Amino acid sequence: MKPNERAQKNHDELFPGHVSTLAVTDPELIETFDNFAFDEVLASSKLDTRTRLMIQLAALIASQALREYRVMVGAALTVGVTPVEIKEIVYQAVPYVGMAKVFDFIHVTNEILTERGVQLPLPGQSTTTPDTRSQKGLEAQKHIVGDEVVEKLYAAAPPDQQHIQRLLSANCFGDHLTRTGINIPTRELLTLSMLVALGGCDPQVKGHVAANLHVGNDRAKLIDVLTQLLPFIGYPRTLNGLRAIDEVTAS
Repeated sequence: MKPNERAQKNHDELFPGHVSTLAVTDPELIETFDNFAFDEVLASSKLDTRTRLMIQLAALIASQALREYRVMVGAALTVGVTPVEIKEIVYQAVPYVGMAKVFDFIHVTNEILTERGVQLPLPGQSTTTPDTRSQKGLEAQKHIVGDEVVEKLYAAAPPDQQHIQRLLSANCFGDHLTRTGINIPTRELLTLSMLVALGGCDPQVKGHVAANLHVGNDRAKLIDVLTQLLPFIGYPRTLNGLRAIDEVTAS
């Protein structure tokens, strides 16, 4: 009992020469999962392998799947995702998932990179300073989300919550989304992947479906992304994400 030929080929691309321990202890489950994740959901995908691994890493962080993340970082490095890109995925998770949940993933990432001979720290990717982060963050936010949307967010916030809008612009966008290492359209795919995987973020998911469309990621690409996340995050959260795509693209 083993995965079909296509699934095995796609699996071997990510994990050359590796035999899963679960393939020994739980062969029926692994046959089903591998045929699904490494064949069926890939059949009509137009995502390149690197992007697929990047959005899956983002979703695994949001899902708190530390052991699976460790395995998939190895796969990502195998197919050419760079150490800088992996670190940027982890850093970008901080404002969306929270440092409390990302902390262990930072350490695991450092362990894996060190084991592979990567010298840390990696080259810095920040483009802002304490003096420029607020303005550059606001500019990045408007570029990604749209001027009108950002202005409405500020206008709708009551006086005692205005500081949250300023923090969002300066910290989430100014400290993180202005960084180099990953381009903006890909960063928006990462953000959407994290929010869908988190669950309970329906308004934010819809907001970032719209933001993805604003930076050039079309409906077909967003559906492709959620399809590639499905084996790792399950049907309920995937279907919630698809509903958000339907609602935003229908308006």
